[in-house]
Amino acid sequence: MKFAFLVFLLLAAGPAQAASIEDIFSLYAQGDYEQAAQAGQASHSAPGLAIAARAVLADEVLRDAPCLSCLERAESLARAAIAADKHFAYGHIWLAVALGYEARVIGMLRARLKDLPNQSKQALDAAIAADPKNAYAVSALGGWHIEIVRGGGATLARVLYDARESQALALFDQAVKFAPENVAVHYQIALALAGFDAEKYRPRVVCELKMATSNIARTAYEKRIQARASELLGLMNDADAFEAKLNRYQGFP
Repeated sequence: MKFAFLVFLLLAAGPAQAASIEDIFSLYAQGDYEQAAQAGQASHSAPGLAIAARAVLADEVLRDAPCLSCLERAESLARAAIAADKHFAYGHIWLAVALGYEARVIGMLRARLKDLPNQSKQALDAAIAADPKNAYAVSALGGWHIEIVRGGGATLARVLYDARESQALALFDQAVKFAPENVAVHYQIALALAGFDAEKYRPRVVCELKMATSNIARTAYEKRIQARASELLGLMNDADAFEAKLNRYQGFP
């Protein structure tokens, strides 16, 4: 009842009564992603716009199938957050995440033609420059390295983008050190390594999925991905089923 009343107040509020960042994040944390997106966009602030982008991304990731227009909306909101404050790390983080998912939907060739890998890298570099110990940014940069190597092979990835498997692993280790109890960070590391080579990194994938399921979920989104992590753990001995579910959860069409 209290939450429903909060939503009513935010919808009824005029420009002079803009929602606070705490209220916008509360909407996101409760899983009311569209209301969080609308309230965040209406704030015209970097934190509010970044939460809006995060909310749209959460809603898209939890869908049964990829939604390119949703990802483009998240990208637009993240770019607006950066325009509002280029030193606010989360605008850059959610921009990179949106571009990464877009690349999976449109395919490697189109992604390279649109220069999405370089744009993602620039965004993550900016995020880490603004907030060097941000576990989301550090783990996402690790994911960028592993995804580039996965898509083009070790030699091409190194020559074209200076992306390296070893660097991905170092960044993943660093991210876990910065946020050892972060459900989303553990989950994303597991997805990245499983998507790259599930057999090679099986012990690490299992460890990260177990950490994702055992730590405290602090948002509705984290509760949902905990369920996914548990599901993936249960499929580890069925390679075909695991791969099919993994591809879906990574956002591939």
